[in-house]
Amino acid sequence: MRTLEFIVLPYTLSGFGVGFVVGLTCVGGGSLMTPLLVLLFGFHPATAIGTDLLYASVTKTCGTAVHYIGDTVDWRVVGWLGAGSLPASLLTLLLISRHLHSSSSAVASLISYVLGYALLLSALSLLFRRRILALAHVLSLHRRPRREAAATVLLGALLDVLVSLSSVGAGAIGVTMLVLL
Repeated sequence: MRTLEFIVLPYTLSGFGVGFVVGLTCVGGGSLMTPLLVLLFGFHPATAIGTDLLYASVTKTCGTAVHYIGDTVDWRVVGWLGAGSLPASLLTLLLISRHLHSSSSAVASLISYVLGYALLLSALSLLFRRRILALAHVLSLHRRPRREAAATVLLGALLDVLVSLSSVGAGAIGVTMLVLL
């Protein structure tokens, strides 16, 4: 029994529940786990986001490997999203560390507001998913490759600012908005 001492049942059950929901819906990891860590377990918002992002990076690496093996990755879109998201993430974190480093309460307040709006946007994108998909079908008739690339880079930047500040948005918002492009 000593080998299992590091397992804390409430964290394990939360991880299982969030993993189950994400497995069923493909969205919700950040929008479920970050609020759980803040509201249920009392984590500082920045610590909850960092913890969730690190955990998500491990699980998403496994998911990426499965999709790579299944040949279901559009590497062109990955490149466009990365061209926007990587610089946006670095800039967001740099700005926070330079301007808000002295006030932990200011960081917590900013993160709480962004988290609330990100959760609201995630809920709205799931609620209106069918309408968004119908609009995407209409827009697909008028696609222009250069605009599509630029819009995808911009979407990558906006999503990563949101994810860097809240750990929410890449699933529900990102996937829903990508179909419009």
